[in-house]
Amino acid sequence: MNNMGKIFKQAKGFIFDLDGTLYLGDSLINGAERVVKKLRKSGRKVAFVSNKPIARRSTYAEKLRKLGIDCEESDVINSSLVLAQFIAANYPEHTVFPVAEQPVIDDLTELGIEVTEDPDTAQIVVVSWDRRFDYQKLHKAYKAAIQGALLIGTNPDRTCPMPDGDLPDAACMIAAVEACTERKVDPIVGKPSEIMLDEALKLVGLRADECVMVGDRVETDILMASRAGLLSVLVLSGVTKKEDLKHIAVKPDAVAESVKDFLTFI
Repeated sequence: MNNMGKIFKQAKGFIFDLDGTLYLGDSLINGAERVVKKLRKSGRKVAFVSNKPIARRSTYAEKLRKLGIDCEESDVINSSLVLAQFIAANYPEHTVFPVAEQPVIDDLTELGIEVTEDPDTAQIVVVSWDRRFDYQKLHKAYKAAIQGALLIGTNPDRTCPMPDGDLPDAACMIAAVEACTERKVDPIVGKPSEIMLDEALKLVGLRADECVMVGDRVETDILMASRAGLLSVLVLSGVTKKEDLKHIAVKPDAVAESVKDFLTFI
């Protein structure tokens, strides 16, 4: 599985996950800023892609800069933005009931999507990571869904890695909505969706076979790469641990303890 030399020889672009890959909580993964700087200096394109929908991409760009990684807002996409872009492109006249936090709502309204708290007028239910999720929101989502509203999700992550223990993520809200409505939330636009991949490739301006996906989660980062023909590197600094490797269903092209290992090959 470890073909690091081959990967760095071939790749013209690197797409990095954020949580568990470049940082953990508010701490930068050791060597991450040097890796990004050296990749850019060598002429490779770099983009940052997160499934995390509880902040806007401007916040993630600012966080990367504060941690020492040069980043413009246009270098980053996350699932809340991709969701808003997807709805604006495909259902621009639809009204949305959000099971979501304010950043998702802000991304939607900025693109002209009407948001409502009334399940009787909602034509789409957006299901996202919502740390204020409660029975009232679930009931409203259920009412909208049984009246025919579309169900669209931001990201399928079960947990988000943090230094003091993982946090329940959007999959928990999605499971609740699916359980009571007996319907699938589909599409879910974040990784491993091709919807997210298409937006990520636009950031680097390259084909899938010219890029490497670097991430810590097999079922999102590595699966997306495998489906689309990207090379992939799984880092063990986040969700996936060394003891998990023997059980993973989708094999990455290489495994690294962290992005710091890249410094040998750039």
